[in-house]
Amino acid sequence: MTSRERVRLAIQHREPDRVPLDLGATPVTGIAASTYAKLRQALGFVPTPVKVWEPFQILAEVELEVLQKLGVDVIGLNSPVTMFGYRNENWKPWKLFDGTEVLVGEKFVVREDEKGDILIYPQGDTSVPPSGRLPKGGFYFDAIIRQQPIDEAHLDPQEFAEQYTLYTDEDLEYFQRTVDQLYYNTDLSIVGGFWQGGFGDIAQVPGPGLKHPKGIRDPQEWYIAHVTHPNYIYEIFAIQCEVALENLKLYYQAVGDKIDVVVVSGTDFGAQHAAFISPDMYRQLYKPFHQQLNDWIHANTPWKVFFHSCGSVVDFLDDFIDAGVDILNPVQCSAAGMDPMWLKENYGDKLVFWGGGVDTQKTLPFGTPDQVRQEVADRIRIFAPGGGFVFNTIHNIQQGTPVENLLAMYETVKEQGQYPIVNN
Repeated sequence: MTSRERVRLAIQHREPDRVPLDLGATPVTGIAASTYAKLRQALGFVPTPVKVWEPFQILAEVELEVLQKLGVDVIGLNSPVTMFGYRNENWKPWKLFDGTEVLVGEKFVVREDEKGDILIYPQGDTSVPPSGRLPKGGFYFDAIIRQQPIDEAHLDPQEFAEQYTLYTDEDLEYFQRTVDQLYYNTDLSIVGGFWQGGFGDIAQVPGPGLKHPKGIRDPQEWYIAHVTHPNYIYEIFAIQCEVALENLKLYYQAVGDKIDVVVVSGTDFGAQHAAFISPDMYRQLYKPFHQQLNDWIHANTPWKVFFHSCGSVVDFLDDFIDAGVDILNPVQCSAAGMDPMWLKENYGDKLVFWGGGVDTQKTLPFGTPDQVRQEVADRIRIFAPGGGFVFNTIHNIQQGTPVENLLAMYETVKEQGQYPIVNN
């Protein structure tokens, strides 16, 4: 059975020969560049600089030879444009705080401030204020809030929505060329990174890729505006949805049926202990637009809809399903109400669980290899029966994660992930 066949069975809630595996197909199923460098060396590959394809979280591009070595079944078709607005092209060397040698795009332009923090500039333009900060010794960039003074009596949704634009011919040519390469040169299932249904995605609200972001850009004020200015939020989403629908049509023309899964949204609706907003607010402000995009996808393509939403999202699951969500990620089992057995029993026939394989807050970075093996085996026994499960860690593999724990994880997936799943 090929990887593509394996994933297609799993996302149809059928049992393939073994549990499919993801590593690095998306910016929410990836691995920190520093950790990846250590992993590939432990696998016997000659050390080479790691490409940082997603700079906001400093994620590694996982090479095909590593995917094959680990038995990974999926690969991503991701945007050529990064969160900071530059394109991943004309790679140049850079070095992380821990000394890891990496490659970054030509317009990854940074400066060090007096505290030793690294500042990054949108679209590589140093004539405007920086849009991100990597604290000295840190692992990720934080968005810098560049919100201009706001006249709350005259909020203009169109100003904020200037960031939503149609794909360029260059983008579409990239998607078409790259999907053909991935489809015809590998047997991996392809995940399309569309993301434009991420209404209110808090990583995007500050506008890290924009030179002059307008409107409400402070995350705290953004959440408050859901109550104080709901029409402003709704109208922004309406404009975003209109553009996203047009881009979906262009995207489908470029990639066709070669992808199996499309990532529509990365908006986090949950935190560790509770939801960010109420279900009623979700239904009023978000769900109508999710439904429009997902309905178009299901009516016009064979793709399965992938939603990423961290934290405690149990109160939204019925609405997600009603809005056309097929796949849930990262399945944060450590959050309130997200018990894996309960999720499988109540939603295992309605949602594909893409994630939930091992905790990246505690077990994977701080546990022993035996503890990792135990948790991975337990999650496979819970999530895998009947299909509907693609193994991935809960969100990205973090910097500092011991390589021996990663090897224990992949060994256990290989040993315990064969169908039929044995409960012992």
